[in-house]
This record gives sequence, structure tokens and C-alpha cells, in this order.
Amino acid sequence: MMKQSAHAHLIDRLLWQLASCFFGETEAVERQTLQIGASACGATAVVDVLKALGVEVAPEEADRCVRTRLRRNEAPLPDYLRSRSEAGATHSQLILGAQEASQGKVAGRFFHFHPRRLVRLIPWLARWIRKGAVPVATMNMQLAVPEGEEVPDAWHHQLIFGVAPNTVFMTNPLDVGSEEEVHQRLCSESVLLIRREDVLQRLTPGCCLSALSEESRSDPRWKALDVEGQVRQVALEEEQEPDRPKSAHVTIPAAYSSGITLFALRESLLGRELLDAPELPLL
Repeated sequence: MMKQSAHAHLIDRLLWQLASCFFGETEAVERQTLQIGASACGATAVVDVLKALGVEVAPEEADRCVRTRLRRNEAPLPDYLRSRSEAGATHSQLILGAQEASQGKVAGRFFHFHPRRLVRLIPWLARWIRKGAVPVATMNMQLAVPEGEEVPDAWHHQLIFGVAPNTVFMTNPLDVGSEEEVHQRLCSESVLLIRREDVLQRLTPGCCLSALSEESRSDPRWKALDVEGQVRQVALEEEQEPDRPKSAHVTIPAAYSSGITLFALRESLLGRELLDAPELPLL
């Protein structure tokens, strides 16, 4: 993605060419809310959604309503990994948070993009934005990572304030993404990569790794992904020769689903249309 300082004029030109946006680049800079706290990209997006729909809410109130979950960085490894799997917020928390913070004025509807859907992303977004809907993308940022860049360590919620041919405009941070890379991140399994060093840092001698398999009682994906076996493999690799290849990450289940939540005023014609809209068809 292109950085803000390098693409301000590009955004202005593209938005001038295509009116599928609810504010321009200059207004986006002025009106966007910067991340309001740790793991709070979802609550930050909700603040801007409500603002775009004419409902002013304090960031602290939005965060309270979204019920942002934090990473338990000081916890033993099994509990740390559990916290990582759900840190931040899901799309459901964003919908309920926006509804509560707006006292029922705003409704949201989530559209799954995984498994792959039969949809052209830009025209689909343009159609809803022109009607007045406010989209928030829930993306796995660990996909479509530019060559040479480090794999991010989290998913991300970003408000989409406009689209142009092959271009998506987003806030927090103000950014421009290609249709291909945004679509890739929107079509992801619900998994999260945990950096090897984050695992080793908490892999103490008394660590009870069997607790990771016990997680499958509430979520069978922990067993299906063999998280316990992955962690044991990482530990084993530390005893091997330094030049032997090592796992870069441990894959764990994630609470999030990739896709787009569209928000509108509940009592408007658009709100009713949005809530009645069918799911996107599978490819």
C-alpha cells in the first residue's frame, strides 16, 4: 500500500474522477479518527462510521460498547495464545457496538467474503456507497504482504470511504489499496500467525502445553490445527543445528471472519434494504 505523504494528490485525482465516496482525501484527513487504543481498530472504525452517519459519540464510549479485548502479554503461553486468538473485536462486536453507541439509530450487516464469493468488489462497494452505506472491511493483513515487508501480527478493521477503478480508499491509517490485495485480505480463513519469537519468549520450562489441546473442547480448530504440536516443533527446532530451517510462525484459530460490514441508519429505506439483502453467492 502507498503511504499518505506519497499519494495525497493521487487520491484527489481519482476521487474527482469517480464519485463513489462519502468524503474526499482532505476531509478524510480531517475527519478520520486515529487508533484510539491497543487492539481498538474496530472501535476506531465504529467512531468514524457513526460520524459519517451523523451520530457523534466519544471514542471512549464507542470502545466501551464494542468491548475491545486486549492481548494478555504477561500470561503463560496457552492463555497468551487464547488472548491473541480473540484480541480486538469481531464484526459482530462492531455491529452491536455501533447499535448500542447510537442508541439503536445505526444498524450493520456483515457480508462474508470467505469462502470466495461471486462478486466484483469495486462495483459492489460503489453501489452501496452511492446509496449512503458506510463500509468497514475486516481483513487478514497477513495475506498479500508486499515482497520484502514483515508479516503483520494482526487482522485489521478499516473504514472504506471511497472506491475508484482498481482502488480502495481507507482510514486508520489513511491508505490506498488495490482491488486485488484488498480482496485477498477479505477472503481469508479464520486463522492467525503468531511469530516464532512471541512463542519462544513465553515457552517456559513449567509451561503446560497440553492446555492448548484442551482448547478443542470449546473450539475444535485448536486440535485440527495441532497448535500444541506446532509449539512442540518450535521448541524442538531450537535444539537443532543453527543452519537448519525453522518455522517462522505458529498458526492458531482466530475469532474473526473476513468480509465487509455495511452500516446505515436503521429506520431509513437504505437500512431496511441492507438488513434484507441476501448473502453474496459462493463462487
